[in-house]
Amino acid sequence: MSQLEPLIADLALILICAGVMTLLFKSFKQPIVLGYIVAGFLASPNMPYMPSVTDMHGVHLWSEIGVIFLLFALGLEFSFKKILKMGAAPIIAAIAIILGMMYVGALTGHLFGWSEMDCIYLGGMLAMSSTTIIFKAFDDMGLRNERFAGLVLSVLIIEDILAIVLMVMLSTLAVSKEFEGTQMLASILQLGFFLILWFVVGLYAIPLFLRKVKPLLNEETLLIIALAFCFGMVVFASAVGFSAAFGAFVMGSILSETTEGEHIEHLVSPVKNLFGAIFFVSVGMMVNVSLIIEYIVPIICIVVAIMLGQTILSTGGFLLSGQSLKTSMKCSFSLTQIGEFAFILATLGTSLHVTSDFLYPIVVAVSVFTTFTTPYMIRLAEPAYHMVVRILPERWLEKLERDTTEETEEPETNEMRQLWREEFKRYVFILLINSVLCVAVIALMYYYGAPLILKLLPDPWSGIVIAFVTLSICSPFLWSLMRRGGNSANVNKLWYEGGSVERVKLWAFGILRLAIAAAFIAFIVGNSLPRSGMMGIFAVIVISFYIFLSPISEKRSNNMTKIFTDNLNERE
Repeated sequence: MSQLEPLIADLALILICAGVMTLLFKSFKQPIVLGYIVAGFLASPNMPYMPSVTDMHGVHLWSEIGVIFLLFALGLEFSFKKILKMGAAPIIAAIAIILGMMYVGALTGHLFGWSEMDCIYLGGMLAMSSTTIIFKAFDDMGLRNERFAGLVLSVLIIEDILAIVLMVMLSTLAVSKEFEGTQMLASILQLGFFLILWFVVGLYAIPLFLRKVKPLLNEETLLIIALAFCFGMVVFASAVGFSAAFGAFVMGSILSETTEGEHIEHLVSPVKNLFGAIFFVSVGMMVNVSLIIEYIVPIICIVVAIMLGQTILSTGGFLLSGQSLKTSMKCSFSLTQIGEFAFILATLGTSLHVTSDFLYPIVVAVSVFTTFTTPYMIRLAEPAYHMVVRILPERWLEKLERDTTEETEEPETNEMRQLWREEFKRYVFILLINSVLCVAVIALMYYYGAPLILKLLPDPWSGIVIAFVTLSICSPFLWSLMRRGGNSANVNKLWYEGGSVERVKLWAFGILRLAIAAAFIAFIVGNSLPRSGMMGIFAVIVISFYIFLSPISEKRSNNMTKIFTDNLNERE
């Protein structure tokens, strides 16, 4: 009789426990995530009277794959365009909530004398509410179509993207082991650079590829190609210093903007459910009853901190974003739990060996308790609101009950200011995207292309060829930096109807764009021909004028912009 591999036996045990608990929790109308955690506890070595897994390393590996699939699926449900259409209210509320709850979490950890890293990670865990649990609670309670529910889900989307940023920052902090402002700023700039680069290049190239191979696509090939993109980005993100989960999320968000996005989401869902279940079961395996009993006081204090912190600070965050008091309290009482990202952050801290062993089971225990209380907290919002109304002075209520979001979303009465707002956004968009693309081309050319050319050609011909090739590739981006949108209807209206002040602003923007493009050209010429002197300065001026007036660069830029815009709007 053949010997069964321990990993296969462990998988059988995990799925049997998960299957039984799923049915049980479904029958009691409780979140399935909790069932997975209980299943993990039953299958773990911490449960002496039950069969337990033997290969924890293999389970940990599967759980990492589960995180990748969870973040990939989250990216497929995410849309950068939706974020832009939400307006400022959800963004203001989400940032205020995250900053406030991170402080509450860190302060709670400090009160118990925990280490600096434990406090920081605890703050990050408490800052993120559970999208899955809240979505399920709204669905079960018939609140999905309520206005406050839509606002809560918008805030949760913002929290999800900020959670990815937080993961990257905490990973950087874990490696450096200290707070260093310049290093953290460099990490954030690096994150922004790669996020823009991947999104622009991915949204330009991937839809083109999918259209080319569309006749060959069926469900099987599309699933394999989507997973190939996902894990390819995972490897690339890890190679440049980011987490695997971040790479999976980015690729999911890129694919979500394609016409195949919904189909891919449907195909990936069963795979995500399988490995996601293994991840949550592995979370349950970390539950240690003796540790929970030992740390029962911190657990209760953290639960109270979440309840009070979210109800008070989140209400303030929503009020700050312009919501009425009633809407703000309904939203804040819905956010009083922690979930998936708390587990992912706890896993990150454990894998990097920067958090204490007791933090993981504490967070799991807190998550289980707050998940059970979520529906009751949502129902408690109305009575709590009426209690506050009876207490607060009437003049305060008049101010707090005003919903200013509709006012802030109305068009500006001053037409010129409205035009300037639109033009400023467009200028920033043009400068960011084309600058990032120029930096990427220069980096790739000097890292990969220049060494090869230097081997083939002697100096100064090698420098001339490097400069020529780099400038040729960058020319459409440099043209966009100098001239994109310079003759639009808005610009012409500002120029002819806005007066001298608007003309000065337009001149300033134009000079800034020319200066940035000239700086890129000077950098390329200066690094390719370092001893050029005055000839180099002359070359920069001539090249700048040539690209500015070049119909070839204009045509290439317009073609690329059209393809990118069509791809961006293709799904709509």
